[in-house]
Amino acid sequence: MSTDTAPMPSRDDTSLGEPAPPVRGPVTSASYSITVRLTADGDPASIGRIATAVGSAGGAVTAIDVVDSRSDGLTVDVTCSAADAAHSEEMVDALRAVPGVKVRKVSDRTFLLHLGGKLEVASRVPLKTRDDLSMAYTPGVARVCLALADNPDDVRRLTIKGNTVAVVTDGSAVLGLGDIGPGASMPVMEGKAVLFKRFADIDAWPIALDTQDVDEIVRTVELIAPGFGGINLEDIAAPRCFEIEARLREKLDIPVFHDDQHGTAICVLAALRNALRVVEKQLEEVRIVVAGGGAAGTAIVSLLLEAGATEVLVWDREGILSPDDERLSPAKLDLARRTNPGCRRGDLPDALVGADVFIGVSAANVLPVEALAAMNERAVVFPMANPTPDVDPVRARQYAAVVASGRSDLPNQINNVLAFPGVFRGLLDARAKEIRPGMLLAAAEALAAVVTDDQLNANYIVPSVFDPAVTPAVAAAVAEEARQEPGATVPVAEDGDLTG
Repeated sequence: MSTDTAPMPSRDDTSLGEPAPPVRGPVTSASYSITVRLTADGDPASIGRIATAVGSAGGAVTAIDVVDSRSDGLTVDVTCSAADAAHSEEMVDALRAVPGVKVRKVSDRTFLLHLGGKLEVASRVPLKTRDDLSMAYTPGVARVCLALADNPDDVRRLTIKGNTVAVVTDGSAVLGLGDIGPGASMPVMEGKAVLFKRFADIDAWPIALDTQDVDEIVRTVELIAPGFGGINLEDIAAPRCFEIEARLREKLDIPVFHDDQHGTAICVLAALRNALRVVEKQLEEVRIVVAGGGAAGTAIVSLLLEAGATEVLVWDREGILSPDDERLSPAKLDLARRTNPGCRRGDLPDALVGADVFIGVSAANVLPVEALAAMNERAVVFPMANPTPDVDPVRARQYAAVVASGRSDLPNQINNVLAFPGVFRGLLDARAKEIRPGMLLAAAEALAAVVTDDQLNANYIVPSVFDPAVTPAVAAAVAEEARQEPGATVPVAEDGDLTG
């Protein structure tokens, strides 16, 4: 691996990049939307003053609903979006300052959406008559139970196991929030289950475990596994997540997938494939720098190497990970040995000198945007730390030809929902017993291919999460790869015909 260095060039633009847009007001989001109930006097101009007050505070009015109208005034619900919680309070203060207006109640729409949770259990069969009950439950159910005792392989076909995934967490690494515990992690796990249902029609259920002991987690998942067709590990901190995944894969006869690792890696590889098409570079020839040696960074590097990348450096809090660094944990030492045999040292800006690709899965603002100027022309930059990127993705456009991030308010959002629903749909359809690197590569290639040559450009390297082609494409690729694996069995449809 080359260790040549050069002065950091000054570069205002690139042939494919765009200058940073002008600074505007705060970017509002529905995730910080509120509904304010207020009363206004009978002045016809009151509604206009209300909307103006929200706008002057930088908010976006999305609805004004009249709840009650009387001769002496109105009761109005004003729904508006803010940039964050503090911005919501600023908008409320602006409304309180409007003459003739009194704020009665403020409701956070995101909290309202979570009241009672986001999941429910619904029956797939009617229970309207005695006949229905006798077949769905006793005595008819006993015949099915005995049949499954004689033929255990039919459990996936005659129960929910064939379409059910357990979303398992210990609450130790939730989003960008850290170790907040199993109870506080539940809204995220419920959300994951909702995404499984919406995008792949898979019934998933959150399993939040009140332990961070590896042995207890492994044994608990092993005990509940008979009721599920797959295990999705979620928000478990590194390096514990590596051992948990490895041990469960060894013990269970169903696929075990750590989305923070492999879902992220699939999406990154797909996005990078298309970004390199835009800048006309080859994966085998580019220099790649990955910021973050945790679960996501490790999986990204592993899949990139599997896909043919040859020059990768990993940076973490210790600096560029080097195999001669005695401070490194066993997991980071293994990563260093696979990526930096030349024992290159330095900080993150040093790693970027002469690099073609930057992938960030570390922490907020770990990199000054000016450091990107040391990268090669037509650079690709993916700052994906959540919720605040590793480097400002808007300003990064001054130095890079293609920029992608996890933000939904900018082009090229890299979101795991592009991968995991289709991956599990394919695994369940193929009745796979495990997941292998070939399936991850197949998923990434299928996801990249959803973006056609006519659609591809610097601002569109990954499809929308709502593109209906995404999940079927990924699922078909994973299922096909799974059926090619040694020992794979061809599923049998409910009518007895072969399905593939």
